Amino acid sequence: MTEPLSTQPWLVTGAGGMLGQDVLARLARAGEQIVALDRTALDLTDADAVTRALERHRPAVVVNCAAWTAVDDAETREAEALRINGDGPANLAAACARTGAVLLHVSTDYVFGGDADAPYAEDAPTAPRSAYGRTKLAGEQAVLGTLPDRGYVVRTAWLYGTGGPNFVRTMIKLEGVKDTLDVVDDQRGQPTWSADLAGLLYDLGRRALAGTAPAGVYHGTSSGETTWYGFTREIFRLLGADPDRVRPTTSAAFTRPAPRPAYSVLGHGRFAAAGMEPPRDWRAALIEAFPEIHRVHMKENPA
Repeated sequence: MTEPLSTQPWLVTGAGGMLGQDVLARLARAGEQIVALDRTALDLTDADAVTRALERHRPAVVVNCAAWTAVDDAETREAEALRINGDGPANLAAACARTGAVLLHVSTDYVFGGDADAPYAEDAPTAPRSAYGRTKLAGEQAVLGTLPDRGYVVRTAWLYGTGGPNFVRTMIKLEGVKDTLDVVDDQRGQPTWSADLAGLLYDLGRRALAGTAPAGVYHGTSSGETTWYGFTREIFRLLGADPDRVRPTTSAAFTRPAPRPAYSVLGHGRFAAAGMEPPRDWRAALIEAFPEIHRVHMKENPA
């Protein structure tokens, strides 16, 4: 157990989600005081409620895991998504500015255009192509503009874990009912275990409190890269299934309202400035994460 750097608590919004649960578990292992707020306990779009929550609990660090994540629905409900992804972080940032808290805000690769051919640096120009990406960029801008010295934006992508629906659990389910599976092979990214991201957020928050991590943008994705097809083949291999049952296809086979980035690989250059190692390779993380994800999936979906 590490020694807490502050007697004040860590406040986690979106605490009921997959990432929020992993952040709470990481904080608990470290012996930190925790205030866990899910969407029923705190409406981030209510500025007064956000102010009251932070003034009441006086956290040292706020970790914002709350978000509108329904990418396709945002195309026709952008104003609603913006309230959560844009106004919510703005309200948190304003409250943190008044109370002196550090804010760690989780964002996404969708703020980029997805048309690069080399990993996006943290300061690469943003160019969202979807409503979801636009709303998440608005949240980033609010945090960085209001908290230039205590605001941290951590972009992630292709997130999976134990505590909620995600790609790994979907593929486990489909392997049991499909003879073959067609999976997109023209989108590249970095599968990222939510528990690894939770550890990164905790480390970054501690370094922020110690004054050793500069505020700004960080990329919270695993190292390495693959396609959804390559990711699925690895999942099948870990299941003991034949990876050749997974067949490559193109994005054109799966038309969706919101465009998916063709290239979502993020660079990790800023970790050096914070004295942190880049995240580990996606395969190593998946190998460690898989047994528990599989166990929980089978418990919740008995044959």
